Amino acid sequence: MVTIRQKANAPFRAIADPTRREILSLLRDGPQTVGELAGNFRTSRPAISKHLRLLRSAGLVTAQKDGAARICRLNAKPLRAVSLWLREYEAFWGESLRGLKNYVEGEANQKEKS
Repeated sequence: MVTIRQKANAPFRAIADPTRREILSLLRDGPQTVGELAGNFRTSRPAISKHLRLLRSAGLVTAQKDGAARICRLNAKPLRAVSLWLREYEAFWGESLRGLKNYVEGEANQKEKS
């Protein structure tokens, strides 16, 4: 039985793997068959199919049969939860980037004075 929490965390688990992130990236360019997707990896086709099953269960990929082929499409809606979660941390990144900018500018000013 899948809990509400597990379902809410599914997009996070799905994008935790670099192969799955690459699959999502490939699908941003448009629908592809499982074979076309698998052709982009050194991993076996069954391994890519396993990744696709997890992406489908997270709601990030939809698949439709077209004859013998299965056409996969990106569904980015579940990534909103990831975006909302990350937004809470942007303030920390902004502070870090401002600190880096100030440091670099300070170093540049010291070199100009030398």
